[in-house]
Amino acid sequence: MYAYTHQGDNSGWANIFDMVHGKPNYLDLSEECCLHQYPESCDCIETELECVDVNLKSVPLVSSNVTLLSLKHNQIHALPDEVFSRYTEVKKIFLQHNCIQTISRKAFFGLYKLQKLYLSHNCITSLKPGIFRDLHKLKWLILDDNPIVKISQKLFTGLKSLFFLSMINNSLVTLPGKICTQMPLINWMDFEGNHIKALTNATFLECNALTVLCLRGNQIHFVPEKTFSSLKHLGELDLSKNIITELPHYIFKDLKYLQKLNLSFNSLSHLYEDQFESLQQLQSLDLETIEIPNINARMFQPLRNLSHMYFKKFRYCSYALHVRICTPLTDGISSFEDLLANNVLRVFLWVIACITCFGNLFVIGMRSFIRAENKTHTMSIKMLCCADCLMGVYLFFIGIFDVKYRGEYKKYAVLWMESLPCHIMGFLAMLSTEVSVLLLTYLTLEKYLVIVFPFSNIRPGKHQTVIILVSIWIIGFVIAIIPFGDEDFFGNYYGKNGVCFPLYSDQTEEIGGKGYSFGIFLGVNLLAFIIIVFSYVIFTDAICWIPVFVIKILSLFQVEILDTVTSWIVIFILPINSALNPILYTLTTTVFKEKLKQFLHSHRRRVAWLRNLFHLVPYVSPLGFSAREKTVSNLSLTLSFDGQHPANIQAVKDAGFVLENNVS
Repeated sequence: MYAYTHQGDNSGWANIFDMVHGKPNYLDLSEECCLHQYPESCDCIETELECVDVNLKSVPLVSSNVTLLSLKHNQIHALPDEVFSRYTEVKKIFLQHNCIQTISRKAFFGLYKLQKLYLSHNCITSLKPGIFRDLHKLKWLILDDNPIVKISQKLFTGLKSLFFLSMINNSLVTLPGKICTQMPLINWMDFEGNHIKALTNATFLECNALTVLCLRGNQIHFVPEKTFSSLKHLGELDLSKNIITELPHYIFKDLKYLQKLNLSFNSLSHLYEDQFESLQQLQSLDLETIEIPNINARMFQPLRNLSHMYFKKFRYCSYALHVRICTPLTDGISSFEDLLANNVLRVFLWVIACITCFGNLFVIGMRSFIRAENKTHTMSIKMLCCADCLMGVYLFFIGIFDVKYRGEYKKYAVLWMESLPCHIMGFLAMLSTEVSVLLLTYLTLEKYLVIVFPFSNIRPGKHQTVIILVSIWIIGFVIAIIPFGDEDFFGNYYGKNGVCFPLYSDQTEEIGGKGYSFGIFLGVNLLAFIIIVFSYVIFTDAICWIPVFVIKILSLFQVEILDTVTSWIVIFILPINSALNPILYTLTTTVFKEKLKQFLHSHRRRVAWLRNLFHLVPYVSPLGFSAREKTVSNLSLTLSFDGQHPANIQAVKDAGFVLENNVS
């Protein structure tokens, strides 16, 4: 018996059924055997006989008062007529794993008290109509793992007490109309793992007592609207792992008492807004792997008793805020509690934001105060730092909103992803990314042309450089602002996740947004990357953009990617250029190093001069000259012989003047 439930989800009747009926009770059995006749290789306890894996080739002859007969794992290949006729008291028969091929029409003749019959894991291909006609008290009929291709309504003649029918992993292609006619008390039917292709409106007519129906793992592609209309007491319905592409609008309208519904692993392309409106008692809904382009809160709002939901995407849970347990629990970036679910990710965000912002601001300041020979190149580097600084601003604001929503992100997830601040953050990130990419490409081409054609005068002047830089910023701005133009075409372009960056594309994304994203990342950015690589390889560009290109290509082919991968790319990998560009283009250059050395050397000399001056103790000499005058004169003379600039001598005299005033 199989009960497919998620951990902690006890909705439906599967677990209760197992607990009540699924386990044999040996507590009241004594060790004494009450059977006078049975094979020596078998084990007997009171009136129960177990002949398991003892190489039996036929049903053994035992005392007629036997109540349980277990013949599992033997070599019984056929059940002839009336083979059990003398065992009128038997209540349970176990015949699993015997490779039974043929069962005569009267094989179960006379078993009027039989309650459970296990025929699973055999080689049965067909069953004759009326074969169970004497089993009036049979409650369980287990026919799992047999190659049965076809069954008819008349097969179940006589099964007036049948409660549970299991035909898991058979080869059934269709189910007969009015399958429950001969089984008025049937409560649970399990046809998982067959090859059933279609259902009709008549399939489950007269199944009035049915509470559990499992059709998991078949090949059903369409279900008529009135298929389940007669199942007034159905508590659990499993249609998962089929190829259903569409569900009729009101297919569930008569299932007033349904508690558990599983539609996962189907090819559903559309769900109506009020598809589940009539399921007032529903406690568990499984829509795992299903894309829901038109999802909204109205779709699940009427389901007030819903406690467990299973979606393909974490963001879908934001439309069912009243549900206690909703999976997936995270999208790799956010969780129900926090915008940034991972503490390590949160720390990295703040660290990279600080490095990016302060590093680029420092470079802008240094480039502004240090006189450079190539002013146009300096201008380009400063513009690159401005673009990279925007990425730091983006990360800072994501961190701030993470703090704002800490512990209660679930309440605001949808509002946040659809809000103007989120879209502005996405705009800033896209603007920073594209301007940075275009500027790096321009700087690369400029350096490449200078190296390849050193004697030609093709380097742009100041006026041309300004035009190029302004054009790059305009292009970046246009690229980032276009998705705001037509929401119907682009969808919620910047609101696909909590960090507001459109990295991974899925089937629910509007065709315009998906095409635009591919065009930017696999068109503009990939071309820029190729130019940079062929001109001179920059390692940081490679580690930044290669993962992005791979993610985009995989999403193009709808390959599932771990959520944690995309989160690390957005927070750590993508901003790495912005954080390291100041180091690469300024702090590690020869000019910067020379200027820094000059500055430090000059600073040390000045400190030494001042220390020598201010550590002197003033006194008046016997000749009437003050010591400070001699000191200043001597220092001036010394500096003159050392070849120092006269300005330095003047600085020393000024220091002496200050000392004189202090002494006075």
